[in-house]
Parts: sequence; structure tokens; C-alpha cells
Amino acid sequence: MAIPQIRRVKGDRFATKLLHEININPHLGSRSCPFCLEPMRAFRCPEPRLHLDACKPCSVVWFDPQEFEAVPEGAVESPDAARLRGMETQANWRLEQQKERDLTDDGPDETWKTIPALFGFPVESETEALSAYPWLTWSLALLIVTLSVWAAFFDLKAAVQAFGFIPAKAWRYGGLTFLTSFVLHGGVWHLLGNLYFFLIFGDNVEDYVGRGRFLLLILAATLTGDIVHLLADPASTVPCIGASGGISGVIVFYALQFPRARLGFLFRAFLYFRWVQMPAWFALVLWLGLQSLTVMTQLSGFSNVAATAHLGGAAAGFGLWLAWRRT
Repeated sequence: MAIPQIRRVKGDRFATKLLHEININPHLGSRSCPFCLEPMRAFRCPEPRLHLDACKPCSVVWFDPQEFEAVPEGAVESPDAARLRGMETQANWRLEQQKERDLTDDGPDETWKTIPALFGFPVESETEALSAYPWLTWSLALLIVTLSVWAAFFDLKAAVQAFGFIPAKAWRYGGLTFLTSFVLHGGVWHLLGNLYFFLIFGDNVEDYVGRGRFLLLILAATLTGDIVHLLADPASTVPCIGASGGISGVIVFYALQFPRARLGFLFRAFLYFRWVQMPAWFALVLWLGLQSLTVMTQLSGFSNVAATAHLGGAAAGFGLWLAWRRT
């Protein structure tokens, strides 16, 4: 039911209370909007105590059977006043939605996020509460750190040659290097960069799809990335290592499932600093453009970054998002 209709039938007080609850509860529920098909926000109405879903862009609230009847009658406005108030509400919502789409220069909601932003990393401007602790994301991150540090401490070069993915020898150990290359990294910045992207995006994706599907997403993106890298240069004898192929699938899934999530970037020139905010879908477009350019430099022999593996992992993330977005 549309907000203006609710205001007309149940009164201004209840409709205003609904708008307030929708605005302060950004958590996405399991239901999709019947109009735009995007996930609706799930929230609790304190009086009466109802669990509702609402689509903010479409200005509609979903009531289960008998829920709307449980709302007490309020002071009903005159038709003209209700129509004017409804038009005002729709206009305010459109302006707010437009504001969300525009680039802004507001900083993130937590001060510590300035530190990774100084190194050029994006930060989540508004962190939503998770429904469960992301155990799998942190467990995989700990596994990556442990094995990468172990390899660097003993003999990194030998570990990379033994367990890195080499296209010309793709089926060594029965194809095990498709997976072992995921946990090896060539240096501190390589490791920290991959871990950062994995942790800030992985927890939201794991929370949305669940641990089983999240693990499947990582495996599919890693294997697809290695296969695309193999097809791009099957004669290469250079070992390919790093978790970026699997993480690329997570990044794409995150941006497609949460396209309006705001990401902040800190641009600086000498002593001038400026925050730039952009929606996740726009950041994904920029990231894909950068990866496409890197693929050309890689295939031309001017780059050692396996961007083909990144795009392969991204393709897997896109495919699984298409398969799971309605379930």
C-alpha cells in the first residue's frame, strides 16, 4: 500500500511514524518490491508491534493479511489536505532518492576509515548491521594470512613455483594449484590489499547468501578466474598467485546486490583532501573499466597483474548473482 493511501486511511500520525522507521532502518529483508523487484527494507513498527517491509524508492509498504486491520484508526484528513500531503511526501522521497544517487563529499560514519582511504582504498560510508557474525569470511582471511606468512617466512619463491598456478602446467598435482594459488601472495601490500577488499565486501555478501553459497561463490570465482587466465595465455610459465580472482566475484556480487550502497574515496593533492561518495554500481563500472585496460596491458606484456583472472572471477560473480537474486 502506498504511503499517501496509508495516510488517508489511518491518519497522518501513523504514516509519519512509518516514514521515520523506514528511514532509520536500512536493513534489507527477504521480500522484493512488486514494482521495481528490488529487496525491500525490513523494519519493526513499534505501535502497533508489526514486522513490515517497505520499498523506499516506490513509497510502498507491504502488509500481511490482518496486519493493516490491526492499525488503529487515526485522525483522517480532508481529501484535499491528504492529496497535498501525499504529493509533498512523494516529492521529498524523490529528492532524497536523487540525493542518494548524486556524488557527495561527506566523510564516512567512522573515523578509522580515513586510514585505509589515505592509501587509496574505498570505504563503506554507511555500515549496515549484519544479521550474523561472518565466520566464514574471517576464517578464510585467517587461512590466507597464515599460509601466505608461512610461505614468506620459509621460502616464498619456492612456494610460489611449487603451488602457484602456472598455465603451461595447469594440471600439476591433479589440478590442486587452482586452489593453492588462492592462499599465496607475493608481498605485504599484495596480501593486505586483497584482505581489505575481501573483508569489507565479503561480510555483507556472506550475510546475504549464507555460508554455503558464499563458499561456493569463492570457489566458482577462483576456478573461473584461473580458467580464463589459462585460456588467455596457455603457454605462460609465470606462476599466478593471490586471492583476487575469487575476491573479484565477491566484489561484483556485492555491487549488484547492493547497488545503492555508498562507497567513499579520499582524493588528495598535497594538503587538500576531499571525500567523494559514489554508489556501488558506479564504482563497479569504474572498476570493470580499469580491469579491461589492465587486460590489454597484460596481454601486451607490459603488466604482471593477472587481470584476466579478475574478469573471470567477476563473470562468475555475475552469473551466481543472476541465479540467486530471486531466492
